[in-house]
Amino acid sequence: MKIKDAIRTLLFKNKDIKYNQLYTEWGENINPDKVLSEYPRPQLRRSNYTILNGYWNYNITKESVALKPAQYEGKILVPFSPESILSGVNRQLRPEELLWYERPLIIERIYPGKRLILHFGAVDQTCELLINNNRVTRHIGGYLPFSADITDYVIEGGNLLTVKVKDASDSSYHSRGKQKLKRGGMFYTAQSGIWQTVWMEWVPDIYIASLNITPLVKKSMVRLTVNLNQSPVHANKKDTSLQGRQKNNRNIFRVDIYDHGTKIHSFISKNHTMDIPIRSFTYWRPENPYLYDMVISSGDDVVQSYFAMRSVEIKQDEKGIKRIYLNDEEYFQNGLLDQGYWSDGLYTPPSDEAMIFDIEQAKALGFNMLRKHIKIEPQRWYYHCDRIGMLVWQDMVNGGGRYNKLLVGYLPTLFPGIAGRISDRWHFLFGRSNAEGRKEWTNECEETVRALYNHPSIIVWVPFNEGWGQFDAKKITSLIRSLDDTRLIDEASGWYDQKGGDFKSVHNYFHLLKYSPDRRGRAVILSEFGGYACYIAEHSYSPMLYGYRIYMNSDDLEAALQKLYQENIMKLKEEGVSAVVYTQLSDIEDEVNGLFTYDRRVCKISKALM
Repeated sequence: MKIKDAIRTLLFKNKDIKYNQLYTEWGENINPDKVLSEYPRPQLRRSNYTILNGYWNYNITKESVALKPAQYEGKILVPFSPESILSGVNRQLRPEELLWYERPLIIERIYPGKRLILHFGAVDQTCELLINNNRVTRHIGGYLPFSADITDYVIEGGNLLTVKVKDASDSSYHSRGKQKLKRGGMFYTAQSGIWQTVWMEWVPDIYIASLNITPLVKKSMVRLTVNLNQSPVHANKKDTSLQGRQKNNRNIFRVDIYDHGTKIHSFISKNHTMDIPIRSFTYWRPENPYLYDMVISSGDDVVQSYFAMRSVEIKQDEKGIKRIYLNDEEYFQNGLLDQGYWSDGLYTPPSDEAMIFDIEQAKALGFNMLRKHIKIEPQRWYYHCDRIGMLVWQDMVNGGGRYNKLLVGYLPTLFPGIAGRISDRWHFLFGRSNAEGRKEWTNECEETVRALYNHPSIIVWVPFNEGWGQFDAKKITSLIRSLDDTRLIDEASGWYDQKGGDFKSVHNYFHLLKYSPDRRGRAVILSEFGGYACYIAEHSYSPMLYGYRIYMNSDDLEAALQKLYQENIMKLKEEGVSAVVYTQLSDIEDEVNGLFTYDRRVCKISKALM
């Protein structure tokens, strides 16, 4: 590529132009009474739950008027953000405004000895939850799930559920991904509010709050930790009454494991962490995504889950080159950058089928890995990767203050060798001067690992991308390893390499693709490349065109991609590159460098690339 192409891309300006409202086929046929109605948490499933998606009342007020509005402007379709067309609002929430949600909450019966838990998949960015005008809890962080015990706030019959939201977007240090209030080019429409499923469920007073599942393949075991919401009440040993026996049962965990419907093992333990033998197991891999089901009981609580047996590590091949090994076998990963934006739902996929479509189509085109780019998806997306067989590299969501365009744009793009010499301990260079913001991001990093830990499809954590809000990468890598030593870490994807992690991670859009071994002995990956653009007028959001090489029709695009893969990527693979990530799965707003159009109605290539 020529230098002028790089400059043209970096200098992209948003203009006052008209944009197309594009619907996916799932958004076009959405049923407001049955929106994303599947159980949202497949690895901790209960049968007694109520989905609260659908039409809620909403209002947008000035933050200076902090009082709850007396009347509401209209209806919003939850869980779509007000900026999306599927929400029915199609309006940008500003940093100085508050977004109010309200809906009735009908509780037919209060069950003695049970708790009512209200769950939110994600609310962007800061929210306050009220029941019957009484404050229940407050949550900060637009990408992570949270729950609240509302038992003591509700009554039998009619109740009122209110959610107050504030979103500073890119005007603050909070995690924001690629959202921008002044969108354009590689940054996209900022969205806000409730954008993942809301639901509630009744649970026993002592219930299973979470699970930690770790495959120990070398020991032919799976390690299961069952975390309760509180310590069980220990019954008196002399108490032989029914109540006493029930209290004792709370100290016992029972795990039944199933292999495609056939029970293969029952395990009973008084310890909340247990190593369960899994004899003659079948490995999980993209070509055979083999899952084992399990049912866990503790006292009166019963949940369903699943797990897989797989391992990932860096080892030397027969030539002494460091490679990625999956299940003790060398495994080249052909990946796609997947940013998870939808033309009608923005961050929110319009349906379960839409999520499945992206994963299955990527696999059909020859890709075995998706790099989930600075976004955390609903749990069901990872579940579908687990069962369909798609490896996932999970980015943490970037935050911080204003980024220096010279450091995160021009300099590393034009002169990539210089970027690796700059230390990220100079926080002000990367928009990380604010200590509170660094602490908040670190907490969210930990929470992300814990929230997604059980998904076998995830094999790489990516804490930082291209210096966006990067800081103390070596310390963050050590933190992630302390939480999860079963996966690999791409410490600083792209540019500001701090010489740690498992990879020498290269982004290359404008220079000759070539392999150079890492002096520190890490595996080498091409973690972003390509970005070839092809504009499909009827299926593009913007008349503006953003990409790294322009093709006028899909035939020319496909020919160029086939040549790129057959002549360049295959050569890199043989020389020593362990994984590649092509940009990208789908178009997003001005970006038309996807293999699919933004509305997912057109695939720009006709056959697999590898």
